Amino acid sequence: MEVIFDQAGKQEEIIRLEELSASPGFWDDAAEARRALKRLSDLKAAVEPFIKMKSQVQDLEELAELVEDEDSSDAAELRSELESVEAVYAQLELETLLSGEHDSASAILEINAGAGGTEACDWADMLLRVYLRWAERRGYHTEIVNTVPGEVAGTKNVTVIIEGRNAYGYLKNERGVHRLVRISPFDSNKRRHTSFVAVDVIPQIEDEAEIHINPDELRVDTYRASGAGGQHVNKTDSAVRLTHIPTGIVVSCQNERSQLANRESAMRVLAARLAEVQRAASEQRLAELRGDIRAIEWGSQMRSYVFQPYTMVKDHRTGHETGDVIRVMDGDIDDFIQAQLKAAAS
Repeated sequence: MEVIFDQAGKQEEIIRLEELSASPGFWDDAAEARRALKRLSDLKAAVEPFIKMKSQVQDLEELAELVEDEDSSDAAELRSELESVEAVYAQLELETLLSGEHDSASAILEINAGAGGTEACDWADMLLRVYLRWAERRGYHTEIVNTVPGEVAGTKNVTVIIEGRNAYGYLKNERGVHRLVRISPFDSNKRRHTSFVAVDVIPQIEDEAEIHINPDELRVDTYRASGAGGQHVNKTDSAVRLTHIPTGIVVSCQNERSQLANRESAMRVLAARLAEVQRAASEQRLAELRGDIRAIEWGSQMRSYVFQPYTMVKDHRTGHETGDVIRVMDGDIDDFIQAQLKAAAS
């Protein structure tokens, strides 16, 4: 197996950062120290799997020299171990495409039901399950911080924090309009319906202290939460809505039991959204970073999910498609993520 990963530069940076962290005065600038330690942690997380894989490859090479009979148990073990290493190799190869400034960050994902009424709300609920199952497969932690239920079924809007290394890098290209075509379970005449949902993804900032939010520029509204959550949630004004007056950004959170917890969660999301705006403005890339969402009109889908009259999921940007809708709806969207990452890198 040809190893294509050049880790020398990263290993040199690890050594430099370790020496820096042990030097006198490292914590004189606490914010800069935290950034350096975060960078060190990210580098180690990237390099250590590669070192482990390289050792496994060397072990397999030695084992291969000892195997004489292709039908022996040793040969079967060799093939099994080789398949395992190849899977790790493919994953590490994919991670080399995550070179963006914030690709290693956790993600804040928002799903909004669009055209289609109850159908769209149900579709938003279905897509939420797709991303929760995807996150579960990868061992990511998820936290639903706000949910606005549909009037009949499903969800009008939901915000989820997906915590884990590279979550934003993998999910950033899920931003856009997702279209569903199916026979509606809400239509007694069993007609085919088309529904649309918009997905937005932003990186969660690691150090909220970097974003200064002036309390005088915030309007804080409290209200009674709706939907599931138990008697305490539904009988007290525990839900919080924050409006950042200068930018007009509105963030709501109602899924925690207390007003304080909801406010803390809302502040996390608001800080991330403000950081996104600041990054875009400072780099004059607002149109590039947010263009997909701002230019979206219902019907300009980036991916279609067809349940009837045939089954197909197709990404209109890369052309990648599959007929296994059930697998995709169970959270197996890695093929689509990989296709878009590779297309963006080419």
